[in-house]
Amino acid sequence: FSGFEELKLGQKLNEGKTKQIFELADEPGHVLVQSKDQITAGNAARKDQMEGKAAIANRTTSCVFKLLQEAGIKTAFVRQQSEKAFVAARCEMIPIEWVCRRVATGSFLKRNPGVKEGYRFYPLKMEMFFKDDANNDPQWSEEQLLETKLSLAGLTIGRCEVDIMNRSTVAIFEVLERAWATQNCTLVDMKIEFGVNVSTKEIVLADVIDNDSWRLWPAGDRSQQKDKQVYRDLKEVTPEAMQMVKRNFEWVSESVKRLLEPQASGRVVVLMGSISDTAHCEKIRKACGSYGIPCDLRVTSAHKGPDETLRIKAEYEGDGVPTVFVAVAGRSNGLGPVMSGNTVYPVINCPPITPNWGAQDIWSSLRMPSGLGCSTVLSPEAAAQFAAQIFGLSDHLVWSKLRASMLNTWVSLKQADKKLQACSL
Repeated sequence: FSGFEELKLGQKLNEGKTKQIFELADEPGHVLVQSKDQITAGNAARKDQMEGKAAIANRTTSCVFKLLQEAGIKTAFVRQQSEKAFVAARCEMIPIEWVCRRVATGSFLKRNPGVKEGYRFYPLKMEMFFKDDANNDPQWSEEQLLETKLSLAGLTIGRCEVDIMNRSTVAIFEVLERAWATQNCTLVDMKIEFGVNVSTKEIVLADVIDNDSWRLWPAGDRSQQKDKQVYRDLKEVTPEAMQMVKRNFEWVSESVKRLLEPQASGRVVVLMGSISDTAHCEKIRKACGSYGIPCDLRVTSAHKGPDETLRIKAEYEGDGVPTVFVAVAGRSNGLGPVMSGNTVYPVINCPPITPNWGAQDIWSSLRMPSGLGCSTVLSPEAAAQFAAQIFGLSDHLVWSKLRASMLNTWVSLKQADKKLQACSL
């Protein structure tokens, strides 16, 4: 990474227990978040220097934010700048810790006597804590947050904003839970914070997500925990104990890199009956691109050249890459059914429907002989989405893009409604 020399630091905006935040003279609207070699527990009742922690924490948070950003989650992260610092969009922070839990443990058990450790929450359990060190970050209800009428960067935190943060927290947890599952690790619970981007006035995931933010149990086994709880649980802080804590933190910062790697490769192959279907097929290819799925376009007619159709099929079946076929054929769709009767791979019919004969043509994609399992999806974008959902079962990166897209659609509906209400008032 390029060193600090190139970045002109402006004034220090804030300093917490584990990081400092600086204005950037040459990048208006951006700040530098610099980690410190300090580890704390119990609201800094316990506090120690940990050589190399800043670099470990910065590596971890940068990887996590890259994973979320590539999925399509809105965050404040801009880029990793150096070993111990990253650049982020300047935000006014919302003083709430949003906690999301899959497994009951820790403070939840103290506050809910009678619930056994290991109880699993379906759906996820959300909790909020007001950031107030003097009062040990008290738990808050939604009502308390709404009644506080916080205003940040000109945005008032009302019903709409609270709902958005709640929904976003759940989506972010689910994306990270899926990612850690690929390393056979259970994401038990997690704490995140949001800010209002001062330039766009958007609510974004901000602060950091590192090994202080979550509980991570390899193979779902608490005795193997790798997160900061190991440090909180120490009877006494000895150099040997601190080495063990550091080894765990290093393990997490190495493992988190693997979360960015796809678990499976797949591809979509679009077969069109005629070159005149190209525009329709390009829409499918473009949508596949948005999920990071490679897509080939081929021209073949099952009516006019069935031998060639089956040869193309054999070519894609024979190289070991998991494939979803999409058949695009107008008028009578012979292509999809012939493919579906002759391959074990999924086949999606996506016929280009015309106004005049569409109602009749569609039956060639719907009414199949027995033994054929092809589906029919009319919209090219939706056909690509369905293929992505198939690959998402085995590839967490594709799944994450689908999950973030679902969240972003929900958020934009919510914001459109808020805007419309404001206009009608």
